[in-house]
Amino acid sequence: MVGPQGSGKGTQGKALAKKLGFFYWEMGAVLRENRDWKFADGKSVAEIIESGGLLTDDRLLEVFKAKMEVIPKDQGVIFDGIPRRIGQAQFLMQTLKDQGRSIFVTIFLDIPKEESIRRLVLRGQIEGRADDTPEAIEYRLKQYEEATVPMLDFLRKETLFLDIDGTPSIPEVERVIEEAMEIKQQL
Repeated sequence: MVGPQGSGKGTQGKALAKKLGFFYWEMGAVLRENRDWKFADGKSVAEIIESGGLLTDDRLLEVFKAKMEVIPKDQGVIFDGIPRRIGQAQFLMQTLKDQGRSIFVTIFLDIPKEESIRRLVLRGQIEGRADDTPEAIEYRLKQYEEATVPMLDFLRKETLFLDIDGTPSIPEVERVIEEAMEIKQQL
């Protein structure tokens, strides 16, 4: 699942994982679950994040690789929050191929910047999320434009790329994803 913040990646990813019996991988949750993970320099995931820092790709991918080892190789995985940059995408694809996985689909939930901002501000008001302030939203969308958008070309070449309009209602987007993936709804 790829798309700008507020595009519905989490909502759609969880629903699709449940429907398919796949493991749902949300990178933020994985990092929170592994907050005590220690790197070679002795720093933990929690120390880096709590100090306001971001994990380097090398550190993020170290956690990713270790966590992937415990997911059964015959179970599908829906990723949300990774990859965000070309280097992460290349590493992710290679790791999955090394595990013998061979079917790769990217679901790109596209929404306009204005809609992303509207949804995130609303989410911040409803959920009280500290990272959904106008300033934080602008910063995250700028990061998305600079790092994630260029990665989309790589994913278009390396995966079955499904470009989905994320602006309709949640059920409508879910239906479009199912149609695009040829998933039959269970009665």
